[in-house]
Amino acid sequence: MNFLKRYIWVEAEIWPVGSWDCKDNNSDVIVVFPDRSKWMASFFTYQNIDTLRQKNIQTGECMNGAYFWSSNMVLIDIISRERIEQLIDHLIEHDHFQSVFNRYPDVDVEEDENYPDGFFISEESLS
Repeated sequence: MNFLKRYIWVEAEIWPVGSWDCKDNNSDVIVVFPDRSKWMASFFTYQNIDTLRQKNIQTGECMNGAYFWSSNMVLIDIISRERIEQLIDHLIEHDHFQSVFNRYPDVDVEEDENYPDGFFISEESLS
């Protein structure tokens, strides 16, 4: 995979202002490439894992904080758009993107309005 052109959706960016602590949070991230492929991972800060563990000790979840599990988990120092973009670029450059992100069904043509004009590869763009 050598796409540097990509569309990145960060769930935390749609949360209410002030509810996103980039040092102690988690967020889903979706990456879409011009070939319509869609990839997803769940980002957690290292600090957030401890916060969740402490909460689970109090609530009894996850055997009172004895374990934590999340599908598609990526641990990161801070959750910010800049850091996420840096990591995605790094993964692509070192050919690890497909090992870290899970592929989901491709973007349907009906969803094109959610992406910048001309983002997707089309018959016209190939000629």
